[in-house]
Amino acid sequence: MKRISGKSVFEGIALGPVLVLGDRELQVNRKSIQDVDAEVQRLQEAIGEAQAQLQQLYEQSAKELGEGNAAIFHVHQLLLEDEEYQKRIQDRIQMQQVNSEYAVSVVGEQFVDIFASMTDEYMRARAADIKDITIRLIKCLGGEIGKVAELTEPVIIVAEELTPSETVVLDKSKILAFVTSRGSTNSHTAILARTMNIPALVAMDMKPEELQSGQYGLVNGFIGEFIVEPSESQLEEARAQMQRIAEQRALLQELRGKEAITLSGKKIVLNANIGSLDDLESALVNDAEGIGLFRSEFLYIGRDALPGEEEQFEIYKQAVQMLGDKPLVVRTLDIGADKQAEYLPIEQEENPAMGYRGIRVCLENPEILQTQLRALYRAAVYGNLSIMYPMIISVEEVQTIKQIAAAVKTELSEEGIPYRDVQEGIMIETPAAALISDELAKLVDFFSIGTNDLTQYTLAIDRQNAKLDSFYNPHHRAVLRLIQMVADNAHKAGKRVAICGELAADTELTKTFVDMGIDELSAAPGAILQLRDIIRSLP
Repeated sequence: MKRISGKSVFEGIALGPVLVLGDRELQVNRKSIQDVDAEVQRLQEAIGEAQAQLQQLYEQSAKELGEGNAAIFHVHQLLLEDEEYQKRIQDRIQMQQVNSEYAVSVVGEQFVDIFASMTDEYMRARAADIKDITIRLIKCLGGEIGKVAELTEPVIIVAEELTPSETVVLDKSKILAFVTSRGSTNSHTAILARTMNIPALVAMDMKPEELQSGQYGLVNGFIGEFIVEPSESQLEEARAQMQRIAEQRALLQELRGKEAITLSGKKIVLNANIGSLDDLESALVNDAEGIGLFRSEFLYIGRDALPGEEEQFEIYKQAVQMLGDKPLVVRTLDIGADKQAEYLPIEQEENPAMGYRGIRVCLENPEILQTQLRALYRAAVYGNLSIMYPMIISVEEVQTIKQIAAAVKTELSEEGIPYRDVQEGIMIETPAAALISDELAKLVDFFSIGTNDLTQYTLAIDRQNAKLDSFYNPHHRAVLRLIQMVADNAHKAGKRVAICGELAADTELTKTFVDMGIDELSAAPGAILQLRDIIRSLP
């Protein structure tokens, strides 16, 4: 029996045989070439082939996992197109007169090292993407590469790290859990696990080669533990826990169609957070009362240009039509920090979490906000749509937004395009916004508290820095006091207040939020029924 600890990215229990995905490194030999121009041409043809493969992978992944999760393959296409990346490969071919496979391998390793050494966790996670496109490009050049094993039975996947391409081609119906020795909560493996609702552990204290395929494993995503060849007593305990989880889920299904009302009659609206239309379907399946946070930035990520007005309009229109009378709250573009779009004027920053992001990007580039607002106002004709703006810190920002919004409505009227006025609110994510929430409440229709950023800014802790996990405390009294202040100020002005950050699903705080007077909780779709059960039992 071997007990291994790591970091959980999705809770749950999994039992089954282990499949170790071994070394899939490139087998590349250095060769001297005579015709440099022909070799560079061969490289360009391979890049074109790789781009075509990535487009096919994007389309496949979009069907299976939604466009938000498929966006990683557009990122790979952009990386392949990077001028510096291609220049370094061509320079090595021309200066050293070596074959393309070798040049790609060497340059790829250099870029992997650069990204892996970065302090920002999101950027470190991109090292796996560089490795992925390097492997793909060499394969297109005819180089040999190990293949991911075909899954013939349900297994626990164990690997050093899984690239996006590998996770997409795996048979999802035969994956019980993911366990990797590297990776982060931003990795594609973690995203896939959350999408599939299966346990996943990353940063495990192990070397995959120390394990053998066929060994029996126990993954506990609740405590971040992986047990290889567990004892009979451990298996019995795990099976009992799995049975309890199944029974709890069955009982929760009985709450479908019922309201989240406390025993004393306090009604709490339970909405869902989504990033794509596929996520919206999950929200409806889990009986969410509406969408409290539509992360529109996923329409902008993983592409080479801004989405146009018509493209956005069709997506928002489809979303409100799918919801019927249920509300859809769309957050305007919240780009920056850990969410990047290469084509936008956002330079690399030493402290991106506190840098050029959110509403700041849109106010500096108002044409982006204007296009999005035109699409949103037009889509509102077809359903119950609201808009909220991220990363607000001042009254002046809200006033400027209102001026832009008014101008957009005037344009639509003059052009004879149907649109509808909607309720507009702001995200309370900064201590500044919380402290002046009494002033802000007079200018907007509602507040939505983004507890992820509010916590990191209040505690001066980068929430993506794994070294600070022991210091990061979202239950800190300072955070809770700010939330209470925001709720009080909203209600004094007759406005509603929601929580849409990770804390919305934190069942340890559900009673606290109800006592604070929070009107709405917006959480991951899978948390809706459990929250409803807890609220209905509160006094």
